[in-house]
Amino acid sequence: MSFAGSVANAAEPTLEILLEQLSGYPHAKQVAFSEQQVVDHEVGLGAIQKMRGEWRFKDSERLTGTLLSYTWQIVDGFTSAAVMDELLGSLAKEEGALSLFECKGRACGKGVQWANRVFGERVLYGREDLQQYRVYAFQTERAYRLVGYSAARTADRQYLRVDLIRIDD
Repeated sequence: MSFAGSVANAAEPTLEILLEQLSGYPHAKQVAFSEQQVVDHEVGLGAIQKMRGEWRFKDSERLTGTLLSYTWQIVDGFTSAAVMDELLGSLAKEEGALSLFECKGRACGKGVQWANRVFGERVLYGREDLQQYRVYAFQTERAYRLVGYSAARTADRQYLRVDLIRIDD
């Protein structure tokens, strides 16, 4: 599987083209998509943990702009972690890409909190030792944040969530 084949020169087309390619990838079945305007949307830049009785990120930033949210079920024996590594690995090599945070497994915090509180999708709840989370910043003519989260419940219940935020000026 290779997503890097159609990488364009500018970040905006590259990000959206690769996300569209994943939607057409034969081993990824899109189960959810949304596009919405967000104001002060919180992006985690640290693990989610309980502090003073509330679930919070260790660090985060708040962004305003357009949020595109994709969720795919990964099928046919592929893992969500492998698809995420391929997709985000190719994007991370783009000019202007900067890794802001990443975690794997239990270092990310409770999987149920990521699924329900952060992404609002119960289907993402899976084994904590198999979860991954990454955040990248892209800066070209426009600023973007790309958030990726992979979760696995069982071998045939693998999910990948990607949020792309086009930040308003």
